[in-house]
Amino acid sequence: MAASPPGTFNFPREYFFPPFFTRQTNLTTHHAQLTKWSALVLSYCRHYRIYKLTLSDAAGNSSNIGSSNGSIATTTSGQTTTTTTTPAPGADELFHNRKINRRLGVADVKEVMEFMRRDGRAEYVGGGSGATGGDVVWIYWRTPEEWAAVVEGWVEKTAQKGSVLTVYELTEGEGTRGAEFHGLDPELLLKALNILVKRGKAQIFGQDDSQGVKFF
Repeated sequence: MAASPPGTFNFPREYFFPPFFTRQTNLTTHHAQLTKWSALVLSYCRHYRIYKLTLSDAAGNSSNIGSSNGSIATTTSGQTTTTTTTPAPGADELFHNRKINRRLGVADVKEVMEFMRRDGRAEYVGGGSGATGGDVVWIYWRTPEEWAAVVEGWVEKTAQKGSVLTVYELTEGEGTRGAEFHGLDPELLLKALNILVKRGKAQIFGQDDSQGVKFF
């Protein structure tokens, strides 16, 4: 049975204040503004389990913000499963409040992302910063290190040490249904697994389309 979609996100009260969408000139006030935007982005993405944002869409045609379901082709047991990108419920509202007719401009969205990047809560896909990064940004409402801890905890709890599982089985398999990382973006899961590899807790093997992992 498919998981029920999350309920409607409750925006904070400042989201309904027009000045929240206008860059504040006072440095202290502006820092507070960025802090609140960062908290909003993280809580919003956590609520809808969004792992990446496409900035041009978020600041322009925001109905196309990428959700947790990216366009990913995964091969397992000779079968290829493709998940098509679809917007999360209400994702077009993140930087655009239609009720007060205010939208955060593209430069301001990038400034929020850069603020989050410096705080370790965002990362441009492919690396870089706000000046040199691309258009797609990881949103770390859980960092790769935090996801690694979640996976490690699951391995301990379910006695999976010595087991070999594919990335597909970890993210989509019945055996992980109910685990916090079930449905996780496979790229983000691999970031977490590589942390476990460095700690001697796992080994990754196989090709890109059929990677597996053994836990120790």
